[in-house]
Amino acid sequence: MEIYIIRHTTPDIEKGICYGQTDLGLVDTFSEEFKTIKQQIPNNRDYLIKSSPLKRCALLANHLGSHVLFDDRLKELDFGDWEMKPWNTIPEETLNPWMKDFVNTTVPNGESYIDLASRINNFFEEIYHLHDDKNLIIVTHAGPMRAYLASVLNIPLEKSFNIKIQYGDVFHLRKEKDELKLISEIEST
Repeated sequence: MEIYIIRHTTPDIEKGICYGQTDLGLVDTFSEEFKTIKQQIPNNRDYLIKSSPLKRCALLANHLGSHVLFDDRLKELDFGDWEMKPWNTIPEETLNPWMKDFVNTTVPNGESYIDLASRINNFFEEIYHLHDDKNLIIVTHAGPMRAYLASVLNIPLEKSFNIKIQYGDVFHLRKEKDELKLISEIEST
């Protein structure tokens, strides 16, 4: 089983805005970013493609194959009341507790990072049981990717943001004899 986990390409939003599950489009460099991604995935295999249903992932997934299965568990963190607000305008009395413990603290009317990690790990457990004979492409967001890679690498969730993930990054994993191995190099801070 070969698995390619891909972060969506560059979203069309100005820097400094809090977005998670907001359904954003992509910037006009998508074609160039897509070519770079496509070069990292062998095209001599059939893939089952699963994707976050958000536009920034769905567009990429649909370019990778004609039959895509969408799964809400692959969505980015739900930032609730903070969605589409500039980070510097979020009141300190709600932002500071989250910044001190973003793993366990729930965003107002959103979710916590531990909630995200739970749903993404549940997704992968299901994938391994239902599709262990297939090669997979999974198109998602940085939050779910970090949470899942943290579990693969035995990194505590609070340290998972040390894993660098850029727009359009591709991580290759291989499952052999019930053991999952990360093939890609991980850059961390």
